[in-house]
Amino acid sequence: MTRTDQLRDRTDPFKGGRSGPRRKVLISGASIAGPALAFWLNRYGFAVTVVEKAGTLRDGGYPIDVRGTALEVVRRMGILPRLQDAHIDSHRITFLDGDGGKVASLNPHTVAGSAAGRDLEVRRGDLTDALYAAVRDDVEFLFNDSIDTLDQSEHGVDVTFRGGGRRTFDMVIGADGMHSRTREFVFGPEEQFHRYLGYCFAVFTMPNTFGLSHEVMMWNTPGRAAAFYAVGDSDEVHAFLNFAQPEPPFDAFRNPEAQWDLLACAFADAGWEIPGMLAAMRDADDLFFDGVSQIRMPRWSSGRVALVGDAAYAPSFLTGQGSSLALVGAYMLAGSLADRDHAAGFAAYEHNTREFVTVNQEQVGEGDAALFPTTARALEKRNDMLRNLSAMPPAEGRPAHSALTLPEFMTMT
Repeated sequence: MTRTDQLRDRTDPFKGGRSGPRRKVLISGASIAGPALAFWLNRYGFAVTVVEKAGTLRDGGYPIDVRGTALEVVRRMGILPRLQDAHIDSHRITFLDGDGGKVASLNPHTVAGSAAGRDLEVRRGDLTDALYAAVRDDVEFLFNDSIDTLDQSEHGVDVTFRGGGRRTFDMVIGADGMHSRTREFVFGPEEQFHRYLGYCFAVFTMPNTFGLSHEVMMWNTPGRAAAFYAVGDSDEVHAFLNFAQPEPPFDAFRNPEAQWDLLACAFADAGWEIPGMLAAMRDADDLFFDGVSQIRMPRWSSGRVALVGDAAYAPSFLTGQGSSLALVGAYMLAGSLADRDHAAGFAAYEHNTREFVTVNQEQVGEGDAALFPTTARALEKRNDMLRNLSAMPPAEGRPAHSALTLPEFMTMT
């Protein structure tokens, strides 16, 4: 008998013990928070289904960080060695002025506030692949489908799927990102929880015609930034465009043509390599555009529905903590439900996790946004700061990244 089978065999009022049914949970979203949550819920004896609107896992993707407390989550999942093998290990980040001249070249850890030799940076696809591999044999995945309607009652949640299926679950968890439809179904329009930080950005891949390797090159003028991110010695680079925008362009978030128009207008007179980036963006098949924003909610659950990861508390890429919060939140939510009903479990999840989320969201107020100054004076001040940082040793990590010590939840005996 496996450890999981032993756990399921325990007599427990919420799982029904040896003779009772396992609690059924539907998770919407198969990116990071969703599979991580599925892994832990399965360990605690739940019957888990994950629904994902895409036809398959999204591979590739911009590099992401796994830091601090999240490292302990992936260690307990058994996937830390795999992620260590996939670590990108960037060597430097070089900042350029509007004419392409060098401002400063720094160790990436100094800029990001990550701990050299401990924190990880991996391709997004490497993390999602590792999470999926850890849970695919134990959890039901429904790709190319999504939730169409939710109807809660005291007995469960009746779900109608876009593909036409109908099922009832004990709980539904939204792990479907910043623009979560699950959140919209239950809590209302996104705008009331959307904290816009004043920028929009786009990421896409393009040919590495610059000979870059294990490095980032970032160009800035007031209110605008462009970067090439070379992961290893690949013949492609991740391109990044960021620009100040006073109001969030909600209409553009789902309209590719409107996104192109905004970017073309923002960078119309830019020099350096920007014209080539705009041309490559036009042909890119992996363009991702969004606002630089956070999700701030007064509560993360309602009835039998809860949210995790970006759907509940997106911190924005300025913090570099989106993936780490998703991993930690998934662990805390599953553990909180392990020996509680949904109401008590959701309350414990929020009570024990919110402070960690808040302290990491507030990292934006401690200088991260200063990487993208909107005035000439602010840009010069930032450049002076970078020149001073270039003489400093790599960082030891920010306290916020490790501000939560993971509890030990239900033991598997």
